[in-house]
Amino acid sequence: MTKAGTQISKVVYKPDHTRSDEYIAIVYPNEFKRWKEGETTLALTEVVDSFDVLYSTQGSQGLLGKPSNQQLDNDFGSYKDVDVITQILQKGKLETGSGINTSTVGTNMSKGSFSVDTRGKTLTGI
Repeated sequence: MTKAGTQISKVVYKPDHTRSDEYIAIVYPNEFKRWKEGETTLALTEVVDSFDVLYSTQGSQGLLGKPSNQQLDNDFGSYKDVDVITQILQKGKLETGSGINTSTVGTNMSKGSFSVDTRGKTLTGI
C-alpha cells in the first residue's frame, strides 16, 4: 500500500514495438533510480509500491487492467510477480507525471471499479 504523501511514478515496458501492449509497475522514483544505478542493498519491496503488474492495450495513458498468467508467461517467460517486476524495472522506462496521486484514497473500494486511471482524472464517471 502506498505511503501517504509519497510521490510515485510508473515504469512502462513495451515488449514489442509493433504492438500497443504495455506493462506497468508503480514505483517510488527516488528508490527506483538508486536501484537502477546498481545499489544492491536496496530491496525490491522498497522500490515498488506493490508487486501488481498492470497492463494496457491502449498505451500507458489509458485504463489499466491486470494481465493473465498466460500473457505474462508469453512476454516474460514467467508469471511469477518477482520475475516479471524485475524485468519491467530492468527493461522499462520511468515515467513521472502528476496523474498518479497518492493522497486520494477510496474509503469503500467495494463500490469502485478497481480501475487505475493514469490520465490525471479521478475515478468518478467510470
